[in-house]
Amino acid sequence: MNTQEYALLTDFYELTMANGYFESGVAEDIASFDLFFRRVPDKGGFAIMAGLEQVIDYLENLAFSEDDIAFLRGKGEFSDAFLRYLRHFRFSCDMWSVPEGTPVFPGEPIITVRGPLIQAQFIETMLLLLINHQSLVATKANRIVRAAAGRGVMEFGTRRAHGSASAELGARAAYIGGCVGTACSVCEKDYGIPALGTMAHSWVQVFSSEYEAFKTYAELYPDNCTLLVDTYSTLKSGIPNAIRVFKELDPPSKAIRIDSGDITYLTKRARVMLDEAGLTDCKIVVSNSLDEWLIRDVILQGAKIDSFGVGERLITAASEPVFGGVYKLAAVETDGVLTPKMKISENVEKITNPGFKCVYRLFDKTSGRVMADVITLDHEPAPTGDDYVIFDPAFTWKRKKLSNFTAVNLRKIIFDGGRCVYERPAIDEIRSYCAGQVSTLWDELTRFENPQSYYVDLSDELWRLRTELIEQYNSEL
Repeated sequence: MNTQEYALLTDFYELTMANGYFESGVAEDIASFDLFFRRVPDKGGFAIMAGLEQVIDYLENLAFSEDDIAFLRGKGEFSDAFLRYLRHFRFSCDMWSVPEGTPVFPGEPIITVRGPLIQAQFIETMLLLLINHQSLVATKANRIVRAAAGRGVMEFGTRRAHGSASAELGARAAYIGGCVGTACSVCEKDYGIPALGTMAHSWVQVFSSEYEAFKTYAELYPDNCTLLVDTYSTLKSGIPNAIRVFKELDPPSKAIRIDSGDITYLTKRARVMLDEAGLTDCKIVVSNSLDEWLIRDVILQGAKIDSFGVGERLITAASEPVFGGVYKLAAVETDGVLTPKMKISENVEKITNPGFKCVYRLFDKTSGRVMADVITLDHEPAPTGDDYVIFDPAFTWKRKKLSNFTAVNLRKIIFDGGRCVYERPAIDEIRSYCAGQVSTLWDELTRFENPQSYYVDLSDELWRLRTELIEQYNSEL
């Protein structure tokens, strides 16, 4: 992803607001913005944070070229002084973020940016673009991987992605979510994600016979010999020809792939045929418009599958293709005095939490499982105590007492005055971290249907501040 030419990949109002801040003399006032999301896709219990690495790349390379400035001058809406300012525009804010691969919940500030208002506001569009897309795909991938119940899931969606960047970054997000590899070749080159694949039906059709096609492929790729057996007839010719080739050549790697038909029935029959031929080590791979629901169902029906290739419904998150992250002002600072800010709406879901904040996750000391998250104001200490009271997110009157827990600050400092101070983990580290963090969630939270609500509580001080600002606003109406 080339982030050096993305200064103008932004909503136009970010530019008009930037010009307005500059002309109004408030451009250098310090502001804090929170990036968070309001609802988990697919009515799930949690989402997976992804996209931070690309955010870092974008912010480190953010600059306006002479062509960019010439274009803006041609619009006739921007002052000469502002355009001169853009020539030297560089990101100099502080930024905190939840690490990639972390399970996250609605309302939590995943990223907070603090710095000059003109900068912190301007980067909104790209931060949302990068975090929304990859978090959406990582969340979908994690659902599919969990449905596969230990069987490998390969990301096969390159040709169905919404553009080249979506293909590559979507594959990266899918790997973070738990996929074992991708069909997108450039992802191994750029990110070290294993590039995987078999053959197309056209390979089988090119040769004079299905047997010849399989034999040629097995001779060329004995260490990665997966034969596509459904071009003509899976049971009558595909599997018998695959068995013949496997027995004649005995390649060290043997697998068949089924890409159409009744997956449950065909894989059961295939397993019997392969085993009767003495090919108990031959694996069965399936593809064809899969998602977590179909995968879960065929496994429950007893399908004999070793791994899955999942394409369009993963790379596009087809069942709910919008993550819905937002970026909202939380505080401004003038002469060192911080003034909390919040958005108030008739839609309760859209009321934001004011102030500069921290997010703590409480882990049970005995089981290591998560108990709740607590959002506090930055100056408050971490939650402690033998009887820490939190409130159910759906019922403010429903209390729960927690004890014997460890509070962990979820967010890390990423930029300090515009300088990246975060040591970026390798993609395999992120993937392992994600799997480990998901394993700390209770089963009631990871189920697909009617997952249990997770406690994301506000500290007493933050709750009072929020209530006071709402009351103040109402009194001024």
